[in-house]
Amino acid sequence: MKREEAIAILDMQDREAAIAKIQELGDKAEKHDQLIGQAAGTPSGQKPPYEKENKRKGKKRKRPGRKKGHPGSKRKVPEKIDHYKDHTLEQCPHCHGQKLGQASESHKRYIEDIPPIEPEVTEHTVYKYWCPDCQEFVSAPVTEAQDNANLGIGTVVLTAWLHYMIGISVRNVARILGTVCSFSVTPGGLTQSWIKLANLLRPEYQHILEQIRHSAALYADETGWRLDGVTYWLWAFCTKQYCYYTITKSRGSPVVEQALGVLFEGILICDFWGAYNKLKALAKQRCYFHLFNELVKVDRRSTSPEWKSFRKKLKRLLKDALRLRDNKDFLDCQVYERRKKRLYDRLEMLLETVAKDKDVNRLIKRLKRHQQELFTFLDYDVSPENSHAEQQMRGPVISRKISHQNRSEAGAEAQAILMSIFKTAYLQGYNPFEYVKELSKTYIKQNHAQNEVKVERAA
Repeated sequence: MKREEAIAILDMQDREAAIAKIQELGDKAEKHDQLIGQAAGTPSGQKPPYEKENKRKGKKRKRPGRKKGHPGSKRKVPEKIDHYKDHTLEQCPHCHGQKLGQASESHKRYIEDIPPIEPEVTEHTVYKYWCPDCQEFVSAPVTEAQDNANLGIGTVVLTAWLHYMIGISVRNVARILGTVCSFSVTPGGLTQSWIKLANLLRPEYQHILEQIRHSAALYADETGWRLDGVTYWLWAFCTKQYCYYTITKSRGSPVVEQALGVLFEGILICDFWGAYNKLKALAKQRCYFHLFNELVKVDRRSTSPEWKSFRKKLKRLLKDALRLRDNKDFLDCQVYERRKKRLYDRLEMLLETVAKDKDVNRLIKRLKRHQQELFTFLDYDVSPENSHAEQQMRGPVISRKISHQNRSEAGAEAQAILMSIFKTAYLQGYNPFEYVKELSKTYIKQNHAQNEVKVERAA
């Protein structure tokens, strides 16, 4: 506000009108401060929960539970029964009478529980043999643990899953082992074992990256991260079967180029972040959810007639594109192509709009930059939204509030590797614990054979 405008408000004869004007300016300043606070791209700049709007305000809350008349559900009868136990009475529990006779009827209950867990210690004696054919000493591999490690591979994988996928802090994982399993282990010992496990599984991590690079459709997203208090970024590149995470200090295009190469031969589905602009790909699809969300954000602060008119036309155009995609199987090819061309024509006309509104001009500039990346889903069988990548980010975003992210480069690299392998197992429908445990044993066996060859050659 200029000085002359402030003096004009103070000189207003109507005191109530002056107060209302000052309150209006105060509300605008408060909203501006909130928007500035939300603009930070790091976890510390996120909006606090107590400042978020109540989404249920004015809406009727949905009644929890199933609808009336819906068949009930209960736990299935176990296929395997380990123990059988009869519960009989010799006297009445109320009057303590001795004359009960034979039982008149009975019923069965199935109770499932976890037995007390105690650590199991195994002494391994490894024998060496001389092979006359290879002219080398050989020994059987010990796949129950990594080289020079006392913690079993099952314990290491289980604790890594609890920390990296469930989001339990390192110290609490150690407490769970000590309380439930009578297994004493330090947080530092767990961290070092996870880093060692990540190094063991690095070839699998590279295999996931190769699958990502040669995928037909790829979803990408990034979010803020912390490494010893410094702002880093967690990136996710995922398909329906593979997920590749990487933690870097940069949020720029070099990260995308390093992960996907100079030329990506598939379709990239992403938001409007500029780091994806320099990547050359077969095609790109920009996320409609982010675009609709941008319209909602501007609506909260702008009442300009120019903005309302532009917003109405753009929203109608996007929804018509979605409707055309849904009706593709019911339309003749020529009709479909004609309607698709009409959408491009409407977009071209919309981008020629001349307006004074800053938000309108800002969105027009963005849409012009991505004009050929808005209707890709009409030509290829891909989603117009980046929701799949957002879903893969949800777990790490929740766990970063608990785990405080990483303390070292080695820890960040281990987190990226193990999260990628665990998440890939989830996407492929495997039990992540069993999958990673068997995978680890396979790599232990391979490394054992390679190390024996190196030792013999050095000798």
